[in-house]
Amino acid sequence: MATQHSSNTPPRGSWRLPSRLAPVAFSFYMASIVAFLMSLALTAINTGLGDGYLLRVLKAYALALPVGFLGVMAARPVVIRLVAWTVETAAVPVRKN
Repeated sequence: MATQHSSNTPPRGSWRLPSRLAPVAFSFYMASIVAFLMSLALTAINTGLGDGYLLRVLKAYALALPVGFLGVMAARPVVIRLVAWTVETAAVPVRKN
């Protein structure tokens, strides 16, 4: 018998972070992806795509990830303010009874 799960409900036995940690999770994922892409690009630019490229990328990534994560965490409040300053808020529709 197959068990149905909604898209918002994790399967039984799995875990999720509490919602209060969503900004930290977002920052970690964002920093992880950007740091890896930047490590790929900058390693290729600086040392080429020759032998040992992937190892050099991973060494660069080991340094870039913590720096990127701390940077994203530090910049997050400023970015939130900038977005609020530059993006129009959606009008809340008035309910008619």
